[in-house]
Amino acid sequence: MFADAAQFLLRTAFDLLACAFFMRFWMQAARVPFRNPFAQFVIKVTDFAVRPLRRTLPGLFGLDWASLVLFFLAELLMVLGTAWIMGYPFAIAGGAVLPGFLLMALASCLRLGLYVLMGFILIQAVLSWVNPFSPLAPVFYALSRPVLAPFQRLIPAVGGMDLSPLVALVVVQLILVAPVAALERLARGMVW
Repeated sequence: MFADAAQFLLRTAFDLLACAFFMRFWMQAARVPFRNPFAQFVIKVTDFAVRPLRRTLPGLFGLDWASLVLFFLAELLMVLGTAWIMGYPFAIAGGAVLPGFLLMALASCLRLGLYVLMGFILIQAVLSWVNPFSPLAPVFYALSRPVLAPFQRLIPAVGGMDLSPLVALVVVQLILVAPVAALERLARGMVW
């Protein structure tokens, strides 16, 4: 019972931290204006780790690599921590299981990143229906635009209603069900 509670707390803490790092990376990649309360919150939460790492790992190709590396490291620590809490025999397994844990962290990153993108799409869709003139509407439009733009080009609006968020959510779910789940199974097979 204590192990379950500790595992839950560890997963929650590291997933929230990883989410913040991913949002910072995605905001820069999607060219979101940083002069809004949401972006300022994400920057304040992640600056403690991103700024020092940027000294050794600068941005390249317009992407914030420091935030992306910290996103991966947070998920790797979460994977290793939960395995340790579950009693994984690290001393017996040795270094041969490191690729499996790295692959588990990558699958965890993909899963969490896709869930965050789904959240952006849902928030943008709800804001566009309920309050399109909200101060946060342009932020979430910019955050969801890289995912929605290809679908918006292919799917015309029906009766003035944009159905691209619905199709995008279905495609993201399919990605979660097929490739990401297969990657998780492969990683578990390498570790357990």
